[in-house]
Amino acid sequence: MKGILVIIDGMGDLPHKQLEDKTPLEVANMPNLDFLATRGELGYMYPVRPGFIPESDEAIVSIFGNNLISSTRGQLEVKGTELKIVRGDLAFRTNFGTIDSFNEGNIIDRRAGRTLTTAEAEILAKALNKIKLPVKFDFEPTIQHRGVVVFRGGFSEDVLGNDPTYSQGKFQNPGKVKFCKPLDDDENTQYTVNIVNEFLEKAYEVLDKHPVNEERRKKGLLPANYLLIRGAGIEPPKLKRYNKWVSPSYMPLEIGFSRASGMSVFSFTYPKLKKLDAYENLYKGLKESCKFNIKILKKSYKKFDYAYVHIKETDLPGHDNKPLEKKMMLEYIDKTLFKFLRKFAPPNKIKVVVTADHSTPCKLKNHSADPVPVLFYNDSIPKEKKFSEKEARKGTLGRILGPELLRKVGFLR
Repeated sequence: MKGILVIIDGMGDLPHKQLEDKTPLEVANMPNLDFLATRGELGYMYPVRPGFIPESDEAIVSIFGNNLISSTRGQLEVKGTELKIVRGDLAFRTNFGTIDSFNEGNIIDRRAGRTLTTAEAEILAKALNKIKLPVKFDFEPTIQHRGVVVFRGGFSEDVLGNDPTYSQGKFQNPGKVKFCKPLDDDENTQYTVNIVNEFLEKAYEVLDKHPVNEERRKKGLLPANYLLIRGAGIEPPKLKRYNKWVSPSYMPLEIGFSRASGMSVFSFTYPKLKKLDAYENLYKGLKESCKFNIKILKKSYKKFDYAYVHIKETDLPGHDNKPLEKKMMLEYIDKTLFKFLRKFAPPNKIKVVVTADHSTPCKLKNHSADPVPVLFYNDSIPKEKKFSEKEARKGTLGRILGPELLRKVGFLR
């Protein structure tokens, strides 16, 4: 193996008052990552371009040198499940969310309070799949509040979903329930919008009165009574091929992207959310993820040229304004995955790149256009350094755009 790309989801941050105006990276005790930093180079990267606020799929697609129009979130997420799709099937990424009522239309929470258990999601999915429409469709829950829906047939993808939180590189707070909108005047696009909006209305009727949500209300929990959808796509992703890469992935997006890019994908079943503490579940997932990545890297480093490692959990504290949780997650990754890489990379002469797909500043509770730090470990002469956003701005790698990264560090020729 020549190189390992590690993406820590949402790692980039801004100074926070809970951390004495420092970022989680600045205050986290990460001796192993700092060891790699002292023997490498630092820089900072705009995953797509300056001023652009990327969704996770846009960032990954861009970092691997693809044009953003080469894929959609819906198609990539579905490719990360066991659902089969053919050209013309319309795919969306979905969230179980909470609204006060369809008439009032106020979005209370885009993720149903992060307390929707796996069992509850599966029960609600069965009810949704019984909805009668003029077309066939499949709804499948994935992890926690996430899911996908596929409408079968010859649809248009020129549709703006009802969750345009990140659209065209800008952030907007959805605030109110929205209907899907056509992006052109084509007759098929309007037909597509009509079908999808009919599904969303019927989905609310099914979900809002469902016994699962009645029970959640009794417990003082937010009901998962609405679906937020985004990333419409009918065309299979047309991504650059990375056939000599291995990807130990576990979230639908990263699995789907890796499959579409020709990587060899290894995965594990993410721990089910059985209780109400989403962060207890996230730490279980983080523990499994780090252990699994280490296992796959040990087994496959002689078989592949490069590895794509993606750690998801660190993004969520950013969305929830929990800088201390983000700090603790970073420290856990350091004492497991980076401790392993510190011992594994030098003797095997493997180069390591550590970065993020986007910044998710805790105080903003959303993705931002801020650049992300980049570390390129190449076993150079040791220098005094700590890996952080501030230090990365001073680094010798300088300013990088996402599509330039792999070539700049020699992972592409």
